[in-house]
Amino acid sequence: MANIVEVRNLKLGEGIPKICVPLVGKTNEEILEEAKFLKNVKFDLIEWRVDHYENVEDLEKVKEIVKALREEVGETVILFTFRSKKEGGELEVSDEYYAQLNKTVAETKLVDLVDVELFTGDEIVKDIVETAHNNGVKVVMSNHDFFKTPAKEEIISRLCKMQDLGADLPKIAVMPNTSEDVVTLLAATEEMSTKHANRPIITMSMGGLGLVSRLSGETFGSALTFGAAKAASAPGQISVDKLATILEVMHESK
Repeated sequence: MANIVEVRNLKLGEGIPKICVPLVGKTNEEILEEAKFLKNVKFDLIEWRVDHYENVEDLEKVKEIVKALREEVGETVILFTFRSKKEGGELEVSDEYYAQLNKTVAETKLVDLVDVELFTGDEIVKDIVETAHNNGVKVVMSNHDFFKTPAKEEIISRLCKMQDLGADLPKIAVMPNTSEDVVTLLAATEEMSTKHANRPIITMSMGGLGLVSRLSGETFGSALTFGAAKAASAPGQISVDKLATILEVMHESK
């Protein structure tokens, strides 16, 4: 049984998979408007996709909007994510700036989690993880393959490496080209969660073909899923309302 990760009032790795909703606004106004909209939506945590933000390369402006976002959402858990272009994001920045951005935001203590991409480089990853943990911020370590689904052994290997590098929540998202690819992702999730993980993990198969993986986390061992409130941030995300209903039905059926 993987350990539970507690963030504010949220327990990840326990019961129904938690629902994360992305904020993908480009301006301060759009970001705060999205956050206001979420007050009438059922979800568990926010992922601020800062790679969509028009001033992402200005650290002072990033810190200002982080502060405004925290004031707007109160005690809601915030996951801070700069998704690189090579892993499906909007922008590419230097590794040095990527590290500086994540460390600066962690040091504000205004976010609860930061997303760190596994293949940024081990030393950079370790540096960000250390800074985050020193400031009481947890780390979602991630890897995204928008073209294919690696072999089961490779998926497990990447998740194990994330554990070794200090991830609080290892995460992998892969693209299926066949239904067998979806089965591969689910089998890797089950094996990782039952045999290797000593913390909650997050996995998903993307696109319409992989939708079942976003719904069956409680069965196979994924602690978190992503749903769209206004705009989706990845292929295959369904509306958060539908997602919450389906997860509850599956939980009651266990």
